[in-house]
Amino acid sequence: MRTVGRLVTAPLVGLIVLYQRFVSPMRPQTCRYYPSCSAYAVTALQRHGPLKGTWLALKRLGRCHPWSAGGVDHVPERSEQPARPAQPAPQR
Repeated sequence: MRTVGRLVTAPLVGLIVLYQRFVSPMRPQTCRYYPSCSAYAVTALQRHGPLKGTWLALKRLGRCHPWSAGGVDHVPERSEQPARPAQPAPQR
């Protein structure tokens, strides 16, 4: 992950960890998925960076509702896309 991505990801992960330590213990367990939504968000941010990680976490939160069957739902692995070869400049 690039340095800028780490600088943006660290505070987001910190906020989630604060939630896990101080807010979550005061609430009844309601998450229908494993890992929990907050653990999923931390893993998604660390694995995919701030943009895609946030998107994956928001999609997961959208799936977590009383009518969801739930179950095991792991963060997808990061796919390493090969860099496109540079296009040669047209010759004149």
